Amino acid sequence: MRLPRTRPRSLAGQLFAMQVVLIAAVVAGCAVFAYVSGSAQAERTAARQVRAAALAVADSPSVREAIRTPDPSAVLQPYAEQVRRDTGIAFITIMDTDRKRWTHPDPSQIGETFLGHTEEALAGATFTETYTGTLGPSIRVVTPVRDGDRIIGLVSAGITVDRVSSQVREQLGALALAAGGALALGGIGTYVINARLRRHTHGMNAAELSRLHDYHQATLHAVREGLLMLDGQRRIALINDAGRELLGLGPETEAVGRTVAELNLPAPLTGALLASEARVDELHLTVDRVVVVNTRPVVGGERRGTVVTLRDHTELQALTGELDSERGFTQALRSQAHEAANRLHTVVSLIELGRVAEAVEFATAELELAQVLTDRVVGAVEEPVLAALLLGKAAQAHERGVELELAEDSLIDDGALPPSLAQRDLVTILGNLIDNAVDAASEGDGLASAAAVPAPRTAAQGGAGRARVTVTALADGRELLLRVSDTGPGIGPEEADEVFRRGWSTHGAGRGLGLALVRQAAHRNGGSVELDRAPEGGARFTVRLPLGDRTATEVTA
Repeated sequence: MRLPRTRPRSLAGQLFAMQVVLIAAVVAGCAVFAYVSGSAQAERTAARQVRAAALAVADSPSVREAIRTPDPSAVLQPYAEQVRRDTGIAFITIMDTDRKRWTHPDPSQIGETFLGHTEEALAGATFTETYTGTLGPSIRVVTPVRDGDRIIGLVSAGITVDRVSSQVREQLGALALAAGGALALGGIGTYVINARLRRHTHGMNAAELSRLHDYHQATLHAVREGLLMLDGQRRIALINDAGRELLGLGPETEAVGRTVAELNLPAPLTGALLASEARVDELHLTVDRVVVVNTRPVVGGERRGTVVTLRDHTELQALTGELDSERGFTQALRSQAHEAANRLHTVVSLIELGRVAEAVEFATAELELAQVLTDRVVGAVEEPVLAALLLGKAAQAHERGVELELAEDSLIDDGALPPSLAQRDLVTILGNLIDNAVDAASEGDGLASAAAVPAPRTAAQGGAGRARVTVTALADGRELLLRVSDTGPGIGPEEADEVFRRGWSTHGAGRGLGLALVRQAAHRNGGSVELDRAPEGGARFTVRLPLGDRTATEVTA
């Protein structure tokens, strides 16, 4: 039968056990030290006590007078016992220089020989020793009794070791009580602290915490969504690699600990990150990206912070724009197919009516018009992506009743654009500018954020009174110039600084992303965007993209 695996003790439990052992060891060590030092102190105190008593007796004049009498014991025994009882010591023995006792707590020992050393006292010194006498081991002091320069007797005062030990034991009880109290308080404090630690660590052991940290770090680096955690003071507590990339913060930027306001992010994005309420799937622009922002406050009786997730919407927005263009092309092709059918019916009807010459003339004129337009675009713009974009936008513009002209000075040779200049960015820039220009020219109601566009015509084909969009595409070896102007109402000077802001549009809410994407794409490629008034009276946007070593420059409006 396989025994179940026992789960390792939690980190809080391990710390609790270690701290209890440590506290017990410290208290025990302190107790042993206090016992040893107390014992030594008790012995020193006892030695001082018996020394003082022995010296006091030896210096007493009545003792010297009693020694001169024929029977010193008769006087000295009551005196010595009185002093012994008053001082609380074990014995006071007065003897002659031959060590014959005159006094003793046990009267039967009077006249017997003193047990102990007397050589130093006979030499005139006072000394202390531990010796086993008739009362057992004792700490004793022996001092001479002087009569002038002559030593006429000796005094020994002592206290038994058992009495000293009993005093130490009495102190040890109080010490043990204090040590037990310290151990109990230390254990309770340790338990309280570790209970809190257990709550914070959720009862996990050290290996689990280490593994959780490794998973945490791996997840932060592996997840493709940006993740930020803000504390209650709106400081960044955590940010992963994707979050740094989406917010344009380099690895050298120390973001943790800084407030969101210190990151120099666009004002709308900063406002979304600092908002006290939750934000769901909001689109915001950084310098180089379109990001989807979701925020959720972390609350627990008070605001503790905010969790922010960021998703890169740049590629999806570009694909959405391409899909919208494809839909526009499809609609234009359907319209052209319908128109071609009408023209074919017209030709057939003319032939049936016997008007062959008019039928040939009508068909030839339509073919020449389409061919001239295609030849002009393909001849001037040899970059296939831009040529296809212009032809497709020309068809869309034609459906809107707008002429799309290609300026006479347009010229982009094949291979003039470097591979580092992304074709998707070119489509984003030129496609959005043409869409907005067609909206303005066809509706006469200012700029819009997204729309359809007209079919390319040459400058010579434009009519003076018709809605018209003029496109210039020129690569001179140093830079690529893309200019789009329209015959719409134009943009007032007071709005010139706002047109590139996300959400600006004359067509209401939910629009206004195209020009923001234009500026973003130009910035990614180190270029600039300028806005002024076109000669026809409408708006004119000019994008300049360097074709050499590109260095990011500030985008101006």
